[in-house]
Amino acid sequence: MKALYILLGFLSLALGILGIALPVLPTVPFLLLTLFFFAKGSERLHNWFLSTNIYKKHLKTFQEQGALSKKSKIWILSLATVMLVAGFIFTPVVWAKALIVVMLLLKYWYFFFKIKTVETRVA
Repeated sequence: MKALYILLGFLSLALGILGIALPVLPTVPFLLLTLFFFAKGSERLHNWFLSTNIYKKHLKTFQEQGALSKKSKIWILSLATVMLVAGFIFTPVVWAKALIVVMLLLKYWYFFFKIKTVETRVA
């Protein structure tokens, strides 16, 4: 089972790194999965990931404080909204459109009321 967690960890890490460069692929969710899978699969890989700049830049405040920067929130919400709206436009089924609207509302509610916003420091 540990080998599967490690494999899934590397897969989600690769997708998260791709998400840094590709605007349609979200970064933070894949990096959170990486953190989870490495924690389950290997203490050594988990500790390595915690020491990387990718973790420090994209996840550290979220894991430690349950918070994201305003910029991260806007970026995540924007990309996810574009994807869901595209699904809404191209879905011919009424109940599926309703489900997408509910998902959008829940997503915004969660981001506004459950995830704290931290100020980013300018160096």
